Amino acid sequence: MTGRRVLMLAQQLRRSASGGIGTYVLGLLQGLDALAAGGGPAGPEVTLAASRLPGGGVDPLAGLGHPLHISPLPAPLLTRAWDHGLVRAPSGFDLVHAASLATLAPGASPLVVTVHDLLWRRVPEAYPPRGRRWHEAALRRALARADRFIVPADVVADDLAGAGAPRDRIDVVPMGADHLPAPDAGAAAAHLASLGVTGPYLLSVGTLEPRKNLQRLVAAYAAVRDRLPEPWPLVMVGPSGWGAQVGAEAGVVHAGAVSAAELAGLYAGARLLAYVPLVEGFGLPPVEAMAVGTPVLASPLPSTDGAALDVDPVDTAAIAEGLLAVATDDALRADLVARGRARAGELSWAGIARRHLEVWQAATDHRRGDRDG
Repeated sequence: MTGRRVLMLAQQLRRSASGGIGTYVLGLLQGLDALAAGGGPAGPEVTLAASRLPGGGVDPLAGLGHPLHISPLPAPLLTRAWDHGLVRAPSGFDLVHAASLATLAPGASPLVVTVHDLLWRRVPEAYPPRGRRWHEAALRRALARADRFIVPADVVADDLAGAGAPRDRIDVVPMGADHLPAPDAGAAAAHLASLGVTGPYLLSVGTLEPRKNLQRLVAAYAAVRDRLPEPWPLVMVGPSGWGAQVGAEAGVVHAGAVSAAELAGLYAGARLLAYVPLVEGFGLPPVEAMAVGTPVLASPLPSTDGAALDVDPVDTAAIAEGLLAVATDDALRADLVARGRARAGELSWAGIARRHLEVWQAATDHRRGDRDG
């Protein structure tokens, strides 16, 4: 992709809580920038496409160091216009990359779409009806528009192929683990102190929504809290999503959303990270925790690849025993820390960006071959 121009749809970064997809976009840009700074062949120029900034002012996307293609439309109208084919990709780009199922008609340029999961099909009860309808329609549009797909794990590739994507146009590229800044231990400690937490704690990270299985996690914690050396609190970090929220339970502390540096500090100071979603396309929080040396209790996930203590997410008793073991068994903790650091070390965003360049090149070569043929 040397000397090429890529338009990346970065609309997710307009959200107040951009979630895992926003982390993916920022991590990919970080990886591309690292490759460019490494003295290798010049990669493509990546332009970020997004809606206009609400309220005006300095656009935070400008601070990412990449050219911007800003629509005059506000976010809700722009995504609807993309959905209905009313706004197409501008000319002058060699490839369009959609970072999620929010795609636009690419015109003459090949389109690569990252599909993070098809979980609304696997666990429909964990999604609101409106969300399921949009995801299903967005998947149909992506299948019709895309030249190639990137997915983070084999399980997503299987689901996408089952939905109709040609298997030879699906590339499995994992997510990275080295995107967080250095831990801000001071900010993390100050935030915890404001919540009444001044000693050891267990940590949970993720949006508060049904798919994250937080009700069972809290029940498991309640079952073992009195068996811990002290009644260490369970600190829950993340924005509110939809559905029933976890209520006020003894020892459960809601910390809300935090900055990236503070999140790294919370990971680094925790006895463990507990992350037991019902199902996940990849699972970023576990490898974020592993990168700073925190042992992890998790559902079986593509991201952890055997480096966490795996538990059945629907077995509350198993989650409880896992919490107790990872919190208190020093030999197990040391083993999980070593395995976690090794796993996180495999997931650099520079390496993942290099794989994206290969997929982008394959998409442009395939489109060029179609034209020449």
